[in-house]
Amino acid sequence: MSEPTGSGKPQFRSYVPAESTMQEATLRALIVGLLMCVILGAANAYLGLKAGMTIAATYPAAVIGMAVLKLFKGTILEENYARTIGSIGESVAAGCIFTIPAFFIAKVWVGPDGQAQFWSWGHYFEASAIMLVGAMIGIFFVTVLRRVMVEDQDLPFPESVAASEIHKAGRTGGTGAKFLFVAMGLGAVIQALKSLQFFAEKAEWFIRFKTSQLGFAKGAATASTTTGGGALISTPGVSPAYMGVGYIIGPTLAALNFTGGLLAWGLFVPLLLFFAGPTLEPQLTASLQAAGKYVNAEQTAIQMANLMWGKVRLVAIGGMLMSAAFTLYRMRKSLASGLGRAISDVKKAATATGTVSRTEKDLNFKLVLMGIGACAVATFGLYFYFTQNLVAALVATLVMIVAGFFFSAVSGNLVGLIGSSNNPISGLTLSTLVLAALLMVALGVTGNAGVFAVLGVAAVVCVAAAVAGEMLQDLKVGHILGGTPWRMQAGDMIGVVVASLVMFFPLVILHEGDLKLGGTGLGGSNLSAPQAGLMATLSQGIVGGDMAWPLIIVGVLMAIGFILVKVRSPMLVCVGMYLPLETSFAIFIGGLVKGLLEMRSKKAGHNDAQKARVENNGVLLASGLIAGEALIGLLFAGMAVGDVKFDQWLPTASSMFPLPFGVSSLVFVVIALLLILTPMKNAGRPEDPAPPSAMM
Repeated sequence: MSEPTGSGKPQFRSYVPAESTMQEATLRALIVGLLMCVILGAANAYLGLKAGMTIAATYPAAVIGMAVLKLFKGTILEENYARTIGSIGESVAAGCIFTIPAFFIAKVWVGPDGQAQFWSWGHYFEASAIMLVGAMIGIFFVTVLRRVMVEDQDLPFPESVAASEIHKAGRTGGTGAKFLFVAMGLGAVIQALKSLQFFAEKAEWFIRFKTSQLGFAKGAATASTTTGGGALISTPGVSPAYMGVGYIIGPTLAALNFTGGLLAWGLFVPLLLFFAGPTLEPQLTASLQAAGKYVNAEQTAIQMANLMWGKVRLVAIGGMLMSAAFTLYRMRKSLASGLGRAISDVKKAATATGTVSRTEKDLNFKLVLMGIGACAVATFGLYFYFTQNLVAALVATLVMIVAGFFFSAVSGNLVGLIGSSNNPISGLTLSTLVLAALLMVALGVTGNAGVFAVLGVAAVVCVAAAVAGEMLQDLKVGHILGGTPWRMQAGDMIGVVVASLVMFFPLVILHEGDLKLGGTGLGGSNLSAPQAGLMATLSQGIVGGDMAWPLIIVGVLMAIGFILVKVRSPMLVCVGMYLPLETSFAIFIGGLVKGLLEMRSKKAGHNDAQKARVENNGVLLASGLIAGEALIGLLFAGMAVGDVKFDQWLPTASSMFPLPFGVSSLVFVVIALLLILTPMKNAGRPEDPAPPSAMM
């Protein structure tokens, strides 16, 4: 809020006055925040590995924190403190899943047998060190930049304003917790039944093309080739989480993501199979028979289509690379202003003097500088451990410090403009990765050591930028509500320490669980990890010189075509190509549900206040569906690692299980009814005041 001053300029006043001695950084708020940090971080790790996207944890953390702390008569500042710590886990998870799996996918993490291996205590300590150093750098850099950025009138901080209003609404009795928890329960039940194979998760068919001879002739030159192959058709996967993602991003972006799936599975894969299928299928059949793994012609054809999709994913990687470059170009003015502001803010922070009120007090500036120095030394030690090359480690550290600072500032600036949900972290990370890779090549650091160094730089910068953006968003909420900055910063330090020590385990559980259930782990069809796959391919290709450049270039040219026809998000289309069709299809169904809700709301004549309530309640429901599936998915993956035979818990002697996909389709109907009828029923009266939309 603001009040007029004698000069005519409004003077900002926080919701809780600076002179207040209200309870804030209490032990109960810290415990609640840390639990949310781990749980919401793990849920986002699950979602990011499977769908290539994460969701902002600010809103569910605010709602859960309020619901729990109300039982203890907690204050609004305790709720703010718990939400701040709770949401930081999502940013550590985002930086983690975008980069850490790349070490496995690039095959630089190997076991004693020389084969790619994800889990080992050594890999755990490497990953945790990367996450901790990157997160601390992000916190220290944002601490330096906080004051000027949260007070910048040109940065609207849309998600921060919405989150602060959620806390204020909680003071009057309305938290929205019931929507979140009901949806979590439904998502958990559906995922449990799916894991128990009560119903089919998806259905797929291979449609064969007629085998024929395709002739070519020009003048005296003639040739022909045998053509055939086919197309793999898939239903949407039964997934509350994917539908929740589609709902949150909306019909337009969900359709763009599905467009990528249609291009991959409806164009590129059938086209390649049309020419290569007649030759490839007999070879694949012979190899499967020799290995004793041949099942039938239908399954062999499906496997052949998936093998061909592996090559199409390289085209998608080229598209993602070009899309990331275009995203940075399109935001060049914001990037330039962010860099300029960062330099200016450091000067102001270094020269700040005078008495500082509670709501403006940051961590001691000297302590922050010492922390940055300690992180730089730790990073140097980490990179020297990776490369065993003093010069390369020093160069990599300098690149990380410079890129980490500027991209933390840029990330904070972008969050202030568009919110953390739309922050292009992967694009910022890619530019750092390419620079680091070129420097490693110039220094003669090749092989696994070079790939290690490149991925290490990218991972630290990615975590730093993700944490910086999320933390600045939460500091803005605290600025509005009257939180104490240094307490929030110290709380986030505790949060990132816990998240860094824990976040590797959800990845291990999902990877090992997928292997136990017959999948291929990280980078496979069940755990696509598209951003990590992109990082691995680029680092290997540039440092090792063995990149499949023709397919990458095809993807680059494809993305240029998307840009020329003004596709809203070329990156989302390319991510859709990288994902299995059932994933992008289910996300599209969720987007359609959101579109139907918007049509019903418009037809009902809702005013802005009612539309905002419909929007907010829908987002909480979708977030609950995602969290419910993710947590149960992690639970069943853990049971698979522990060899718990949960697939035998239902009476499998009967041929009725799993139920056919026609029954599975009822799940889509149930979720759609929940996401449409519940928000419509709770739209409120036209005369009720409007809350800020959670998706503004």
